[in-house]
Amino acid sequence: MILTNVEVVPGRNIVEHYGLVQGSTIRAKHIGRDLMASLKNIIGGELRGYTELLMEARSEATSRMVAQAEELGANAIVNVRFATSSVAQGAAELLAYGTAVKVE
Repeated sequence: MILTNVEVVPGRNIVEHYGLVQGSTIRAKHIGRDLMASLKNIIGGELRGYTELLMEARSEATSRMVAQAEELGANAIVNVRFATSSVAQGAAELLAYGTAVKVE
């Protein structure tokens, strides 16, 4: 599956358009990660626990988006975007979306 954040796949022609595909996941903070984040807020630095949490969430949302595109017969997704939103105290949704197409 080709994923790109632009409207075309360079060097390829879009021959079919399947429409919007999306994948999402909702993740909650982990008490251990919160404790480490609190300590990092005092001394500064990267919040690695949260970085890992977001990487996992992006990966899961992207996998779900790709699975939806494959069900439609697409071999590429163009205009891929990510969005986040808070759904509850300590929990957030990460959404991956784009346009499923077939390229040759």
